[in-house]
Amino acid sequence: MEDEFSQDDLAALVASGFGSGHIDIQDHLDENEEESGDADDGLEGVDVDDVPQVEEKKPANQRQAMKKKRKKEEREKQRMNPVDELLDRKESVSEAATTSDKPSEAALVEQLLWKASYLQREDENTFQIPVGHVGKMRVPGRFFANATLLDQLVDEVGKSKGGFTAAIEQISNVATLPGIVGASLGMPDLHSGYGFAIGNIAAMDMADENAVVSPGGVGFDINCGVRLLRSNLTENDVFRVKDKLADALFSAVPVGVGSQSDWRLDKAEMDEMLKMGMEWTEKEGLSWPEDREVTEENGRFVNARPSKVSNRALSRGKTQLGTLGSGNHYVEVQIVDEVFDESAAKAMGLAKGTICVMIHTGSRGFGHQVCTDALAECEGAMRKHKIRVADRQLACVPIMSEEGKGYIAAMSCAANFAFCNRTLIVHQVREAFESVYKKTARELDMNVVYDVSHNIAKVEEHDVEGEKKKLLVHRKGATRSFGPGHPCLPEKYREIGQPVLIGGSMGSCSYVLTGTDKAMETTFGSTCHGAGRFMSRSKAMKCLDSKAVLRGLAKQNISIRVATKRLVAEEAPESYKDVSEVVDTCEAVGISRKCVRLKPLIVVKG
Repeated sequence: MEDEFSQDDLAALVASGFGSGHIDIQDHLDENEEESGDADDGLEGVDVDDVPQVEEKKPANQRQAMKKKRKKEEREKQRMNPVDELLDRKESVSEAATTSDKPSEAALVEQLLWKASYLQREDENTFQIPVGHVGKMRVPGRFFANATLLDQLVDEVGKSKGGFTAAIEQISNVATLPGIVGASLGMPDLHSGYGFAIGNIAAMDMADENAVVSPGGVGFDINCGVRLLRSNLTENDVFRVKDKLADALFSAVPVGVGSQSDWRLDKAEMDEMLKMGMEWTEKEGLSWPEDREVTEENGRFVNARPSKVSNRALSRGKTQLGTLGSGNHYVEVQIVDEVFDESAAKAMGLAKGTICVMIHTGSRGFGHQVCTDALAECEGAMRKHKIRVADRQLACVPIMSEEGKGYIAAMSCAANFAFCNRTLIVHQVREAFESVYKKTARELDMNVVYDVSHNIAKVEEHDVEGEKKKLLVHRKGATRSFGPGHPCLPEKYREIGQPVLIGGSMGSCSYVLTGTDKAMETTFGSTCHGAGRFMSRSKAMKCLDSKAVLRGLAKQNISIRVATKRLVAEEAPESYKDVSEVVDTCEAVGISRKCVRLKPLIVVKG
C-alpha cells in the first residue's frame, strides 16, 4: 500500500528509523473475477525510493559523488527482474516487524498508533476503533493485526479514489448498521471490499425488528469457500506422474472466465439443485454420502427458495455448475509438510507427507447475479424503510422484511449452488486421479476432510454480554471457527473443534486450523480465510512478468496449469500478504489453532 504521510512526516519517520509498508491498496473487488467494479487499483503513491532522505549538508564534491552513486543504483534497479524487485520491497515491509528485535517492533506500532490516533490498543494484536470515530456508530470496531499488518491497514486510510474506502473506515461504517451487536470485527487478512471490508464480520440481533441484512456483508461470490480432500498417496506417487496428473486435472475441471461445464440442467432440475444442495448431488450419484457429513450446514441451506431467484441469475448459472472460474480460485495438489497438532491431524486423517487436494471456488456468475439483484432492490427498499447508511455500498433491509427474507432465500440458493459446484469439481478431481493411477477414488482414500464457506450470512446462537441471542452473522472473507463440543460439528470433529481451511496464494503454503472456545467468546466463532492481497491486480500486471513468475514456481518444483497466461502475474505469490503471518496472528489472539501446513505440488487455475 502507498504512504499517506506528508513530506515532513516521511522525513521524520526516516530520521527516527521506522519502516513503512509500500504496497498497493487492494481493489474493492471481492474474492473472484466477477466482483462488482473494474479491476483498476486507481491509486498510485510514494515508492520506497521516493521517501525523502534526511542527511546532513555535505561539501559540493561529496554531494556530486553521492549523486553519481544514486544514478548508478537507479540504473541497476531498472535492470532488476520485476519479481526480484517486488520481493525486495515485500521483505523490506516486514523487516521492521519480523527480523528486528522486539523494541523496534513495539516502536513501529507506537508510531502507527500516533499516526492513527483514534485507534486504541487492547493487547499486543488487538486494536479498537472507538464509538464516535464515525458518526452514529452503535458498537466499536475491533480488528487483529501484527505490526506488519497494522502498518498496511493504517497506510490505507485516507487513500480515497474511484469509490475506494480503506478497510479500517469500512469496519467503522459497518458499526453504524441497525441491529449490530458486540463489535464490527476485522480479521488479520483484512482488506478493502465492497461495502464491508473483506475479512469483516458483523452479527445482527434477530430480536431487534430494525436489525438489517446487507448483501455487501456477504459479497458477490456467495459461499465462496474451500474444500479439502485427502488420499493415501505418497509424495513419490505424485512426482513420478506429476505432469500427467496436472494435465488430467486441467482437462477434467473447466477453468477460466466464462468457463462452461458439461452438466446442463433444465428448470425443474435447477430448482431441485438450488433447494436441496448436496442432497441433490448425492441422489444423482455425484458425491459420497459421507461428503455431506463433513460439509458446513451438511451441504444445504434449508431457507433456499428458487422462486426468489431472477431469470438472469438462472441463465448465468445453468452452464457454470462444476466450473472453477478465474481470479484467485484454484485446484491444488498439496502435501502436508508440517504438523502442529498431532491429535487433531489424526482425527482428520492427516499426517506429515499426506497428499491432499484443495479446491477454492464459489457460486460463480449465479451468486454474482443474486447479489447484484439484491443490491438493486435494497436501494429502493431503504427509502421505504427509512434507512440511511454511512456508505451506499452498505445497502441493507430489515432482516424480517419481505425484501430481507427474499434476499436470504435467494442467497441460500446461491450457497447451495456453491456447495454443488465444489462437489462436482470433487467428482471431476476423483475421476482425474482414477484415470492416472488406475485405481478407484475409494481405493485411493479420496475422502473429504471438510468444506467451509467464507462469504455467507447465517443464523446462529451466541452469547452477547452473558445472554444467549439468535444472531444473523455476516462473514465476508472470514471462516467459521466453532470450538470443541459445538453441536453443529460432525461427531468425529467435536472433540478437536471445527476444521478451518485457509488457502494461501499461488505457490505459497496453505493451512488447516481448528476452531476455539476463544473464537466463540470474542468473534462469534470466526477467524481468517486466507492471505489477502498485497497489491492490486492491475499493479501486479504492470510490475510482474508472467514468465519470470512461472520460472520462480518451477524452481519450487511446482507444476502449474493456467488457462490465461496473464493471470499468472495477477495471482503471483508476490501479490499477496504472507499467509503465515495472518495465521500466526489468529493463533496469537486465540481465535484458531494451527493443525497442519500444506505446500503446493500442482496448481490449476483459470
